[in-house]
Amino acid sequence: MAEEATINPDGTQDMPPVEDPVPPPMESESEIPVMDEETMNEVVKGTDPAIYLIIVAVVVFGIIIYMAMNKKKDDDGFFDELDGDKFNLKLPAAVDEYYMVKDKCLDAGWEPGQPAPGPPNQQPPNGPHRILAQALMKRCIADIPIVTHIQKESTGMNKLYAQSMCSVKQWRSYQAAEALVSGEVDEVRAEADEIEPGWSQVIWRQAMQYHQMLKQKHENEEKQAAEAAKKRKEIEGKVNAAKRKVTDAEADALAEVQAAEQAALELMKAEERGVDSKKAFKGDGMKKGFLNSAAGKKK
Repeated sequence: MAEEATINPDGTQDMPPVEDPVPPPMESESEIPVMDEETMNEVVKGTDPAIYLIIVAVVVFGIIIYMAMNKKKDDDGFFDELDGDKFNLKLPAAVDEYYMVKDKCLDAGWEPGQPAPGPPNQQPPNGPHRILAQALMKRCIADIPIVTHIQKESTGMNKLYAQSMCSVKQWRSYQAAEALVSGEVDEVRAEADEIEPGWSQVIWRQAMQYHQMLKQKHENEEKQAAEAAKKRKEIEGKVNAAKRKVTDAEADALAEVQAAEQAALELMKAEERGVDSKKAFKGDGMKKGFLNSAAGKKK
């Protein structure tokens, strides 16, 4: 029970001493609740399985994205390295040679767009019109390989690009090569009309025919050269074989001569030994009186 305050005559109050509150007793370690295994299993079982599915899905999705990015980098590198120089085309030297000839023809009085004077078979071989036409045909024939190359690759490259199976770098390289070749084709046609009006309609067909003729001629020459080399090799083989036979025969003959000489030498040595042995048994080689003394003893 709390004590009451005392009032002094001077009006002051004496307050009773206040006791410190006693803290509640501490629980022992044995009294602290411990979560047993069953309780923990119940807590785990109470977790929503959807959380695990979401975590797994995020991890799998991240792995797929990572693999896809690496595969795209590998594909881009593969397509960049695939036929990297296929479309690195350059115009042939005959293009510059044509313009050099054209400048000389202009200086000689040739006028673009004017037809040749007289029939083609009556034109002078050294006339500017004919010289320039020959230079343009040479240029056109030299362009045939790059033109056919682009025509051959056009369909395949368009399919690859439509299916996203070629890199941007390779596609741009193809477009640049195609533009270069297309510009060359149009320029040759324009130059052909300047030399002979209407020639642009047939110049590329003529160039293709000439190119096929020259190609066939070159292949025949290579074939003939290969056959000639083969025959020459066969002849050389036969000559070498004959030389070896002669050499072998000479070696055999030499061996026979050497064997005969060796046999003759051995025969001479044998005869010399026989002569020496006969000399050893002659009377001149014995002591005088040897036979006489032997006969006297017998008597």
